[in-house]
Amino acid sequence: MPPEGSVGVVNAKLARFEDPIALKSGARLDAYELAYETYGTLNAARSNAVLVCHALNASHHVAGVYADDPENIGWWDNLIGPGKPLDTNRFFVVGVNNIGGCHGSTGPASINPATGRQWGADFPVVTVEDWVEAQSRLATFLGIVRFAAIMGGSLGAMQAMQWAISQPQRVAHSIVIAAAPKLSAQNIAFNEVARQAITTDPDFHGGNYYSQGVVPKRGLRIARMIGHITYLSDDAMAEKFGRERRGVELKFNFDVEFQIESYLRYQADKFAERFDANTYLRITKALDYFDPAAASGGHLSAALASAEARFLVVSFTSDWRFSPARSHEIVKALLDNRLSVSYAEIDAPHGHDAFLMEDPRYHKLIRAYFDNIAREVSAS
Repeated sequence: MPPEGSVGVVNAKLARFEDPIALKSGARLDAYELAYETYGTLNAARSNAVLVCHALNASHHVAGVYADDPENIGWWDNLIGPGKPLDTNRFFVVGVNNIGGCHGSTGPASINPATGRQWGADFPVVTVEDWVEAQSRLATFLGIVRFAAIMGGSLGAMQAMQWAISQPQRVAHSIVIAAAPKLSAQNIAFNEVARQAITTDPDFHGGNYYSQGVVPKRGLRIARMIGHITYLSDDAMAEKFGRERRGVELKFNFDVEFQIESYLRYQADKFAERFDANTYLRITKALDYFDPAAASGGHLSAALASAEARFLVVSFTSDWRFSPARSHEIVKALLDNRLSVSYAEIDAPHGHDAFLMEDPRYHKLIRAYFDNIAREVSAS
């Protein structure tokens, strides 16, 4: 059974595009497909659409469940659905798996029409700007000229920001949650260690492991463990696991003894079964490359000068990966341009993953913001 208040059973859809897309790297995809899901009903004026952009490990499956996989609940199901903060009784919600993904959209595991084999290492590196361009084409395909809002957390929030820069007339509200205007050196370092874990796995084969019938699971497992540690706060890990051991006696070996070790290995095993290593490499690079201020000499205010959207920026006190100070940078740049911006800093203990949690204050904030958007939509 779907969770209470869920949108229920949903179906993934596939949109194919034959118009070539030029990527920031200089590469080109002559044709590509995007996996997406929609929830709610697009109104007659086509003015109530909300795009939800996914972060590193997620996909287009934002809410609801699949009939043949009822345990696979959408990654933001606690926030999106009938009567929830993003109410699908009022809004038409769109989730999309980005180019380079591994959940149905064209990516490294797809067939390269030029060779008849899987792309593998030949699939180009993609950027947030590339994703926004592809998403805008999906919006046109769906008959959406302008989104009532575009929202996301973490890497998804970076896409919401980029939309306001690249497609300013097509977004009314940009909701930026647990984000940064660019990665710090420390964050880039974490991503590089994760990539090294994958690329040095003997089963990686230079990215062409598909033809070898293997998967670089060891590297993927380590990459996931590294990432997962950075998503949680020290307090959250201490509260959930502490130094609790699985057994009473010390083993004096290197098997699992502490509960946190067991948890990390479990999460890593699950991830390695469902995620593609080549996709992981490309998404972390997209994170590293995101820096809208680079074209403006490092001035974020100049980069956001073209934006027309109203903004909600949200941070979490325990998020040490994208700390509130990084959100302050975004808010300052928006205020420098005299743009409408609301800012909230939520005192939550969960770390970076707080944007995925069902914190009452956080959800009340999102609900109130979408209540205001709903009134705007009704008045238009």
